[in-house]
Amino acid sequence: MLKLEMFRNEERHDEFKDGRTIFKEGDQGGPMYVVIEGSVALSVKGRELEKLGPGGVFGEMALLDSERRSATAVAVSDCKLASVDQKRFTYMVQQTPHFALQIMRIMAERLRRMDQRL
Repeated sequence: MLKLEMFRNEERHDEFKDGRTIFKEGDQGGPMYVVIEGSVALSVKGRELEKLGPGGVFGEMALLDSERRSATAVAVSDCKLASVDQKRFTYMVQQTPHFALQIMRIMAERLRRMDQRL
């Protein structure tokens, strides 16, 4: 989980109602999101893999490799998300190395959980 202080006081957040799809597997990549309030479910091929609450991060892979989305993200409650585009992501990685380490840890944890499911 990321520390929300970096994102909580932003002027603009993206809001999604319960049940709304944020992005679908195969969509063109775009921003990464940080859950500020509410929760989001991630699924691949119709199988739910993970639910994220405040501080949860998703969509980061599209910022790293510019590929299509590998999962579907759906709001499972009304939620407020901070959107992080490529320019901001690059700036945060350069200016706050701890941020980059947090993203790597999140990705490593997710990969380990996937490995355990195999």
